[in-house]
Amino acid sequence: MKAKVLLSLILLCGNLAAPSARADDAAPAAPAAPAAPAVPPACELPSYLLSSESQLPKVADAVKAGKPLEILVIGSRSTTIPASEDASYPARMQAILKDKLPPSEAVHVSVEIQSKRTAEEAATTFVKLMEAKKPTLVIWQTGTVDAIRAIDPGDFRGAVTEGVAALQNAGADVVLMNLQYSPRTETMISVPPYLDNMRVVAQEHDIPLFDRFAIMRQWNDQGQFDLFSPSRGPELAKQVHDCLGRALAQFVFDAAHLGPAQQQN
Repeated sequence: MKAKVLLSLILLCGNLAAPSARADDAAPAAPAAPAAPAVPPACELPSYLLSSESQLPKVADAVKAGKPLEILVIGSRSTTIPASEDASYPARMQAILKDKLPPSEAVHVSVEIQSKRTAEEAATTFVKLMEAKKPTLVIWQTGTVDAIRAIDPGDFRGAVTEGVAALQNAGADVVLMNLQYSPRTETMISVPPYLDNMRVVAQEHDIPLFDRFAIMRQWNDQGQFDLFSPSRGPELAKQVHDCLGRALAQFVFDAAHLGPAQQQN
């Protein structure tokens, strides 16, 4: 019961199962990509949270060669928004990437939900998943369920290591995304050991770590979003997801070292 209560508190976006289809399947094709809009003030972040010393060479090669950019987001229920799939951060990331890349560059983002699975449980599915999807880039969102279940941090680190290795062995670039920040649950579960171990795995494998926890805490601490409010609803979820999608798109561009020749603007 306690785990269920914690999970319901930490999930920002409800319990809609993610689609297996690509996020842009239902969207009408546009004749040309418009210029990317300016970042809303609420989404602003210090540059260090949007950059990484690790690179995404396969993403860079795909874009430079004009090949489709296939991105797979492996996440949980917090990856989606009930009845507003097009407002979720994977869909927003896809839209921003399309805006930034030349109109001829195809960008497809698909979502694989691993609801209520630990890193170890999720990693057991990766070989078959990669065979089916064959993505250029995998964004693996993990850590929340392990923290709620108080999985041994060393075991968690080992599971993340094995999962990353499986994704890389299948030929994909990998970005790790850590836990969602929630001031209501920060005192209820021990988060630092899982954040630290994800950082260590990212360093050992030389892969980018998208620090979702620090990003959301920054927004909350600066008053851009009130993540403590018990009355937060779907509109807040949409705003936060929009900002996460924008931040993640910029993070991917930075890690892939895409220059002006590859960017639309």
